[in-house]
Amino acid sequence: MVCRDLYDYELTTSPEAATAYTRGVRDLLALRTGAAEAVATSIAVDPTFAMGHAALALFGHELCAAVDVRARLRDAELHAARGTARERSHVHAVAAHVRGDSSALVRHLEAHPRDALLLSTAVPTIAFAGVTEVPEEAWAIVERAIPAYGDDWWFTGLLAFVRQEQGRFDEAMELSCRSLAEEPGAGHSAHARAHAHYETGDHEAGLAWMDGWVTGEGASIDSLSHFSWHAALHELTLGDLDAVRRRYESQLRPERGLGCRALVDSGSLLFRWALTPGAEDVPDIAAVASVAGRGVLETPSTPFLALHAAVTLLALGDTGGLGRLATWAAAHAHPTQREVVAPLARALGAMASGRCSRAADELAALAGPTRRLGGSDAQREIVEEARIAALIRAGRWDEARVVLDARLDRRRSPRDESWRRKLPGVPAGVS
Repeated sequence: MVCRDLYDYELTTSPEAATAYTRGVRDLLALRTGAAEAVATSIAVDPTFAMGHAALALFGHELCAAVDVRARLRDAELHAARGTARERSHVHAVAAHVRGDSSALVRHLEAHPRDALLLSTAVPTIAFAGVTEVPEEAWAIVERAIPAYGDDWWFTGLLAFVRQEQGRFDEAMELSCRSLAEEPGAGHSAHARAHAHYETGDHEAGLAWMDGWVTGEGASIDSLSHFSWHAALHELTLGDLDAVRRRYESQLRPERGLGCRALVDSGSLLFRWALTPGAEDVPDIAAVASVAGRGVLETPSTPFLALHAAVTLLALGDTGGLGRLATWAAAHAHPTQREVVAPLARALGAMASGRCSRAADELAALAGPTRRLGGSDAQREIVEEARIAALIRAGRWDEARVVLDARLDRRRSPRDESWRRKLPGVPAGVS
């Protein structure tokens, strides 16, 4: 009997291994817990199953799963010859991507658009950092796949995420709600809805919905810390710092076994919280750095992780670490590490050493290039917030006011209004 995956592609393995692999991929697409464990079961049942080995290598590289990435790639490539042309192409794409070249993955999707695991990898979302230099390229990959998926619940959620990145928020909300109606626990769809609420300044409704979802249909989600981060971001934006503290203590402390997510979610929240007017007794980010480890902070595997490593090092005041990160990134084979991460680390290093005016200028020059780091607009705007802080510390208050006004034009934010009011030279009552 020929085994098939979720989207009807052939799998060269036993029925038992195929069932475990398919369960793991479905859990990954829904962002449920257990994806890596299910795929590991598939290769325990069939050690010659190349697709299982490749998937685990991908999880280890992108999701910080406890996997020997080199060994899994070795076995995937060793056994790929047994598979179909699609499976061989899939394994080659994963291996090239992990080694720093994602062009084979993009070409693979042109021929096999329903290879959902790799389509998910290609687009920056919760699970993966994406494979392209600019968001428009990732959007184009998703747009090309529309005819292949129809009304599929997972793809509809992925498309919803793209639509909110494009600023088409009404469409994003409609698509995400349609997907959630079919699969109430669909993590990508919930994520797209979370972004639509945030980007439109719909903070109260977004917070209420998120709190209900994570304790209901989304309770089995693997990346719950990121949804907690979304809820905390609403609370931070509303200026409810007591709620932020409760959220952090109950859901986002790095000791809760968050792995890389501690850097991305907990670390970024602490950094932004500490910049917020009126913030007091913000928990020490050193706990996040300890969980992440010096290797992740100074030699991060992706540009997206590098962004969060850099701001964590800034929060620590670790000029030496930022210097080492900059040097490592400047010599990296990946152009985004060289051209974006290295100058970002240098700019934040200048800020950490008190050269805030220089840092503000260098961060302004990175406003466009930071899109290449992956992740979402909501995550990347942490660089903009560092720039605002640098401008304020340098006494360049009029320029800080201009940046804050542009942010307020994008969305309602009581936090930014408070930040603006505290700038010297702003008359009382003027927001």
